[in-house]
Amino acid sequence: MSEIVPILPHGDIESKAVMKKLVKAHQALAELKGVVAIIPNQTILVSTLALQEAKDSSAIENIITTHDDLYQSDRHSQQFVTLAAKEVHNYAAALYDGYKQVQSSGLLTNNDIIKIQAAIEGNTAGFRKVPGTSLKHDQTGEIIYMPPSPEYINEAMGELERFINEELVDWDPLTKMAVIHHQFESIHPFYDGNGRTGRVINILYLVKEGLLNSPVLYLSRYINRNKTAYYRLLQEVRVKGSWEEWLLFILEGVAQTSLQTVALVQGIKELMQRYKHQIRVELPKIYSQDLINNIFRHPYTKIEFVVRELHVHRNTATKYLEALVAIGLLKKHKIGKDNYYLNEELYNLLLSVGQQDENVA
Repeated sequence: MSEIVPILPHGDIESKAVMKKLVKAHQALAELKGVVAIIPNQTILVSTLALQEAKDSSAIENIITTHDDLYQSDRHSQQFVTLAAKEVHNYAAALYDGYKQVQSSGLLTNNDIIKIQAAIEGNTAGFRKVPGTSLKHDQTGEIIYMPPSPEYINEAMGELERFINEELVDWDPLTKMAVIHHQFESIHPFYDGNGRTGRVINILYLVKEGLLNSPVLYLSRYINRNKTAYYRLLQEVRVKGSWEEWLLFILEGVAQTSLQTVALVQGIKELMQRYKHQIRVELPKIYSQDLINNIFRHPYTKIEFVVRELHVHRNTATKYLEALVAIGLLKKHKIGKDNYYLNEELYNLLLSVGQQDENVA
């Protein structure tokens, strides 16, 4: 099969069905934006939910890690339980750094995209200079898509950069996000990490457009659960120009994952309020918002994390955590040489979202 150089669509691709789905997606996204705004410390959500997004996005590429491995790892000290956990933490860090950059500049440029991919992959290779890996049929081995040759990448990515940052068409931002994602995946500009980079771009574009204030949308989970349809629809746009079905698929993902995340954020908020009340009543001498933030930022916290974030002596940090164990808010686990203090209710809340998806799949 000869290569296809991806061309951005022209004309009206927002059918009546797409317009109806856009309303539903925007309502759900607006609800998510509002619920996230009521959490006093946004870094708690960014820390926990970015890791969830990273875990699900990496799973699409068969980089599988457990919640335990993920939360027992610490990127700050470069201590990772497994290589897969390290890759997921790298993804979450790339997402967060990209988020801060887009917040600061209001733009999402090719330089930003190159930095995101470099952080995910741990190299600075940049855009590929050799032919991309062909997409083959799982059963027949037939080549069904060949990414464009290296000489077309700079031009195609330059066009995509303009499309992301300029008002070239009168389309809804969610329509544009779906088109941007398809275009990026079809250009396949990097040697590796294209899928994960493309899914970071989805979130950052929503932040750029003001549809999200924090990078907390769980779109990768929806894609992972519907992987067969996702790859089929990507290809049908390339060969048939079937934009409507692709747009409907992505918009349904935005709506579903927004509402799932709303429920999760509300659950986290209610749990925080309950913990806050219990600590105030039973342990008033050690109560602080910083301590609450720590045990919700890290489902598995450690003495070192409390020392680092609360700026207290190690003995004081130990006293705080042991007191929380004594009143049943944390559970102490010795793993290897380290003591971990598990916020079991938060852990189970985060875990239950994935289990619900597995039941739906």
